[in-house]
Amino acid sequence: MSGKKERNKERREKRLQEISLLRTIAYSDHQRWWSQETVAVVTGANRGIGFEIARQLAGHGLTVILTSRNISVGIEATKGLQEGGFSYDVHQLDILDGESISAFVEWIKQKYGGIDILVNNAGVNYNLGFDNSVEFARQVVDTNYYGTKNMIKAMIPAMKPSAAGARIVNVSSRLGRLNGRRNRIQDATLREKLTNLETLSEELIDRTVSSFLQQVEDETWQSGGWPQTFTDYSVSKLAVNAYTRLVAKELCDRPQGEKIYINCYCPGWVKTAMTGWAGNISPEVAADTGVWLSLLSDQAITGKFFAERREINF
Repeated sequence: MSGKKERNKERREKRLQEISLLRTIAYSDHQRWWSQETVAVVTGANRGIGFEIARQLAGHGLTVILTSRNISVGIEATKGLQEGGFSYDVHQLDILDGESISAFVEWIKQKYGGIDILVNNAGVNYNLGFDNSVEFARQVVDTNYYGTKNMIKAMIPAMKPSAAGARIVNVSSRLGRLNGRRNRIQDATLREKLTNLETLSEELIDRTVSSFLQQVEDETWQSGGWPQTFTDYSVSKLAVNAYTRLVAKELCDRPQGEKIYINCYCPGWVKTAMTGWAGNISPEVAADTGVWLSLLSDQAITGKFFAERREINF
């Protein structure tokens, strides 16, 4: 291992140790803006990072709604919460199905009156190791970007007003960074348009992912200047990151008491089914930043990207 890689590894391990310590520190009464009446929804919560985010939020005393595409799988997952005496519920939700989303929103409104926190965790990735197939690119983009976007649009009207503000947390990835040193879009003009909030728009994001999918269909994507690692996943998360910033801008003028803060974060390379259990971070640690962003009390942070509780550039 090179000296630089060794130093990076040491820094990351040190930061993970710091996070493990931070997780042992209880929130003070002053910091706890939430109660058991606070409702958090976590999509794709039947396993992995999603389940761990749900478990940790429930452990902090919130009422957590676990959603799963397969309801029987979701119900089975909740058995892991029963012994803790947590407040939780479970509901079927397929973020690719508009009718499923509508039914879920209506159920939430009728049973809970709305929600306070939305964690968009549901996502897919079909590449492992050094693979870079785009065979399932449309499903990856539809799930990771359009599914997340549709959930945000559907749930914003169901978010309850409060002095602390409602929260949206999107589980994303560093692979979707616009201006990273590696694995970025090569078109500098497009990068600038997606970076600049004055030129960023939903139409631009949609057009970007549509262009990628068209090139996949035409089999020209490899010369299109797209990210070279897990290309379809990276493009989908790039879109999620850009949409997070756009929604933050659109929501920033809401009056006090109706604020909604939206951020995204990278959980890292996690030991879950999505990585073929090849990751180097446990789901418990990977969930931490998502939980932290959900519960922030003293800072009106919105439109930002985080990893390991630290803001990083898009």
